Amino acid sequence: MTIRDVLLPVFVQVGLTFVLLLWMASLRSWVTLSGVVKLHDIALREPNWPPGVTLIANAFHNQLELPILFYALSALALETHHAGMLFVTLAWLFVILRLIHAAIHVTTNHLRIPLHSNAASGAAAQPRRRCAHSIGATLRTPLHALAV
Repeated sequence: MTIRDVLLPVFVQVGLTFVLLLWMASLRSWVTLSGVVKLHDIALREPNWPPGVTLIANAFHNQLELPILFYALSALALETHHAGMLFVTLAWLFVILRLIHAAIHVTTNHLRIPLHSNAASGAAAQPRRRCAHSIGATLRTPLHALAV
């Protein structure tokens, strides 16, 4: 696979994160400037944001959890030249499921649906973990020797 093939799902995931960041920042700016929320009400990360703002913030913060492993694994697969068709397919599956998960978070936020999409995206990461294990097997130092 080419570098472009491997990095395109990574950039789509990064783009999703930045879209949510800008959306959250604009909503938070609007509610503070309009006086809906007073600065002393949200100082020290107090959870006094309106529900709509909290939905977007939760969707953004969710993109800073599981996708971090996706970024690390993508970089490792790219560096060790083990990013084949299976890896790229699973990467796209992961990103599509993260897009669905974010869309659910910012719309209905029905708890069962995000849990299923989050579990599915985690399951999509499982074969990539096996791929990471095979990547580790090709390194001169075994993975278990790297563990501290």
